[in-house]
Amino acid sequence: MPTTEELGNRLAEDVLKAVAETGDDGLVNEINKIVEAASSALQEAYMAAVRAQRAEAKARAHLNARLKQTRAAHAAARPTAPKVG
Repeated sequence: MPTTEELGNRLAEDVLKAVAETGDDGLVNEINKIVEAASSALQEAYMAAVRAQRAEAKARAHLNARLKQTRAAHAAARPTAPKVG
């Protein structure tokens, strides 16, 4: 049987996918209220997972942007070899 944290993580993942698909950020709070009414432990795990997954996505986006910027700067700084022939 999955733990409360595993259930919260799965639910958060599914809800955040639905938010991305629908554009309805209010869905996170709707589901939060439903879960909170039934299980405070699951509600805490769910919201912690939502915050963690959003933070991770934001951090990855920043990392990818910085890497893209650095790689572009390195590519621009490389001298190009003259074409022979």
